[in-house]
Amino acid sequence: MTKLNLQSLPSHIAIIMDGNGRWAKSKMLPRSIGHKNGVHSVQLISEACSKLKISYLTLYTLSLENFDRPKSEVNNLMSLLSSTIKSEINKMKDNNIKFNIFGFRNKLSDQINDELDFAISETKNNTGLNLNLALAYSSRYEITNMVRLIAKQVMEKKINIDDINEKKVEEYLLTYNVPDPDLLIRTGGDNRLSNFLLWQSAYTEFYFSNKYWPDFNESD
Repeated sequence: MTKLNLQSLPSHIAIIMDGNGRWAKSKMLPRSIGHKNGVHSVQLISEACSKLKISYLTLYTLSLENFDRPKSEVNNLMSLLSSTIKSEINKMKDNNIKFNIFGFRNKLSDQINDELDFAISETKNNTGLNLNLALAYSSRYEITNMVRLIAKQVMEKKINIDDINEKKVEEYLLTYNVPDPDLLIRTGGDNRLSNFLLWQSAYTEFYFSNKYWPDFNESD
């Protein structure tokens, strides 16, 4: 493995975790098994970033478009999310990982939102890796929502049109308190952003891996 230059590592890595379903299909297994093995890769990569003292790791976990999948698969994903949150809280605390999410949480159940809030609260004082999950997220919808919010502020005369600049736009994005990613990784062989961090990735470096997400590990 190539020796890393620890002085030039990215501060913020974002990952599009693609290929769980195709990984399962290639092994003639149910898609749900692919998603479960994808969780294992999340654990490996989170621990690797923590060891390397990466400041931020953002994982594209569930898009708004994913809610159009068959109801059984969506329910399975929600169940897996719930069980993973519960099982990982103590590990995040032990590894000094601060957990957060961004997305349109009204798409999530009250139970999931309560579990997310509990994990956020339990890890809020940690000072190591900031682990962000993009849940029920859509970058186009995020930008549309930002336009709507700024327009409302202008209509209510709380801000002037001349006040609108890049900094003002970023204040109304879901990632307003997170720095832009330095590196974006996509697994699974496709070379596209799939509606993920469109504004935030203007100056981001991209790396595309042909590996399916369950096969992606620390050495990658």
